[in-house]
Amino acid sequence: MKSLVTLFILLATVGSAFAQSSFKPGAGLNFTGITGTGDDVKGKMGWQVGASVELGNKFYIEPGIFYTTRNAESTTINDGVSSLSDAQFRGFRVPVAVGYNILGNTNSSFAFRVFGGGSAFILSSVSDGYAISDFNNPEWGVFAGLGADISIIFIDLSYQWSLTNVQKNIPGIDLGRTNGVFLTAGFRF
Repeated sequence: MKSLVTLFILLATVGSAFAQSSFKPGAGLNFTGITGTGDDVKGKMGWQVGASVELGNKFYIEPGIFYTTRNAESTTINDGVSSLSDAQFRGFRVPVAVGYNILGNTNSSFAFRVFGGGSAFILSSVSDGYAISDFNNPEWGVFAGLGADISIIFIDLSYQWSLTNVQKNIPGIDLGRTNGVFLTAGFRF
């Protein structure tokens, strides 16, 4: 975790050296879908909070770090009796986006952007009696999205496809991969 914070501080420092950069703290919601088979497993709403640094003007690179919770619900039916369990996955999502301002640019009071990139989800804890070692860590993904900037406010909407299965080998469970929608809003400085 210390290395992640150090990396982010380094990125923010490098970003401030560029005349065309923005520091973007933000928070939002995520809606995770799970592709696994077996038990009836479905994703639920989670949240994220963190920041990114937008480096560039018309074309830009935007690395970030967000503390993220992802939630899932599993229904198991044994001998006609169903049991419900919730799992919460907490960790750090580290996205690196490459984008293009279709309207405006980094310094404009209004801009409309498209972006895409890759991310890593580094699991820090999981509930429901499982160990972190039961899950692939980090979990890799790719994403694409749209964003809008109005004065100092930004809003980003992206969809992420997981490249890694969620769990390693848990007998009787195949969570598969996660796909999710991320909605983030915040301020640009």
